[in-house]
Amino acid sequence: MPRFTELTPEMMTERQRAVADAIGAGARGGLRGPFPAWLHSPDMADALQRAGRFMRWGSSFPARLSELAILITAKRYRARYEWFAHHPLALEGGLKPEIAEAVRLGQPPQGMAADEAAVHRFCTELHADGDVTDAAFDTAKAMFGETGVVELLGICGYYTAVGLTLNVARVPLPDGTPDPFAE
Repeated sequence: MPRFTELTPEMMTERQRAVADAIGAGARGGLRGPFPAWLHSPDMADALQRAGRFMRWGSSFPARLSELAILITAKRYRARYEWFAHHPLALEGGLKPEIAEAVRLGQPPQGMAADEAAVHRFCTELHADGDVTDAAFDTAKAMFGETGVVELLGICGYYTAVGLTLNVARVPLPDGTPDPFAE
């Protein structure tokens, strides 16, 4: 059961309506996921949706790699809705289904390309320890440059905020959707 009051257009302040309209009119095509909860703080919602737009569509990473980072984040926080929303995007972006499945199961993926392995190692270490080893950092830096490393940190950080919001807000999976992390 969702925890936050659902804000109908009639209940929203002018600022909330403006932010909701901006989110709904963009590439996201609607107000779902963490955004209904974030709208309780419209300035925060606006700032985060702008950051999220960059992380998803503006970073230097192709979808195959950014979505891999998002799936690793979703798995770390058992963010079911985040997995539900991004798993198909990862596959559409070219991530092999067996890599996504290994991430879902918490197993080391086999057969990754070098760039996938660098993202996997960096993100897995980051989420496990709140830091990365020099080896993981150096590999990512050599492959993606300092800009890429910073953007990878941004993707992990933004989608951590998304996943935690989805969990705390109790955003449900669509009816009939299996829990990807059911044990």
